[in-house]
Amino acid sequence: MAMSERASTAQASVDRVTAFFARIQAVADDPDAMDFTFGNPHEMALPGLTDAMRAQLEPRSVDWYAYKTNERPAQEAVAAGLRAELGLDFEPEDVAMTQGAFGAIALALALVADAGDEVIIPVPGWFCYDPMLHAASLVPVPAALDPIDFSLDIDAIARAITARTRVVIVNSPSNPTGRVFPRETWDELAVVLERASRTHGRRIWLLSDEPYRRIRFDGIGFASPVASYPWTMIDYSYGKVLLAPGQRLGYLALSPLLPPDDREELRAAFMPIQLAIGWGFPNALMQYSVPALETVSIDMAELTRKRDRLYGALSDAGYTLTRPEGTFYLWGSAPGGDAHRFCDALAERSIHLMPGTIFDRPGHFRISLTATMETIERALPELVAAARAT
Repeated sequence: MAMSERASTAQASVDRVTAFFARIQAVADDPDAMDFTFGNPHEMALPGLTDAMRAQLEPRSVDWYAYKTNERPAQEAVAAGLRAELGLDFEPEDVAMTQGAFGAIALALALVADAGDEVIIPVPGWFCYDPMLHAASLVPVPAALDPIDFSLDIDAIARAITARTRVVIVNSPSNPTGRVFPRETWDELAVVLERASRTHGRRIWLLSDEPYRRIRFDGIGFASPVASYPWTMIDYSYGKVLLAPGQRLGYLALSPLLPPDDREELRAAFMPIQLAIGWGFPNALMQYSVPALETVSIDMAELTRKRDRLYGALSDAGYTLTRPEGTFYLWGSAPGGDAHRFCDALAERSIHLMPGTIFDRPGHFRISLTATMETIERALPELVAAARAT
């Protein structure tokens, strides 16, 4: 066998995603296809994104496109944004610039976890947690969200903790459910993690996966666990709010509430560990663009209109749905209880949804709201008919 055991395990854990991706790629050129699967853009890029990159394109020095690590203007812009959003005293040195949230998660794991450590992940949750952990020789441990409203189940996390637990990953606003968790949830989780850390004599870290932090509906506020538990790191991706996942830009941020020694140790480790994991920095153009991109956003009014149209029409047709508080997804129960059968039947009508099997929930499905309104209107009659046919 040519591959390492960890590579084989990672490949097996992500096979269902890559197989589904290949299936969607196969119909990408079909003009009749109505794609509600991955959160890709279906319209031209935001002008603010292209303007920001265009403004930085022309070199201003001979080293404009030389090797870049964590560029100070980008760190300063991120720290200022975090201070404004979360009300904590983030400093530029608390921020490592990364290639999207993927890079930030990889950096966080490399900083605090050793081979064989256990990492608790939410279920349903992002489908790449599991393979990323396997590729890093870490052990994913699922903790189910509440089966009714998909709130964070603190008791389930507590039951999942063992002496080998090193990291707990949380995600709010949550992919795929769209739930946004309140400050009270984080306060309760902080008590559990502090108690478990003392019991096992080993600090448990919290990784708050926040790529959808700025995509929220109905004026719903946002609370980060970074304010409740000092041993928290935040990973973030600009690809969601800019609707440009192909431009890899994100960051990892340390809690300003960390004990000073821990904070300084991790700050000093950013650059060498980013180098060690494969030059884990964004390219020069994207880092130069960060100050301008901090104020660029997907059109939330239009996204809300899409959410309300789909949620209202499908609810009226009899679907059981979770009303999204954030993200750009709609999460629901598959009519008849079999998501694969339901999604396959719709695919025959050129409507492509993501089955919940990819999220370890075979009775559910996810719809991406990044499709155009025209696509939504074309698909709705078939979606309504599918519910009434079961």
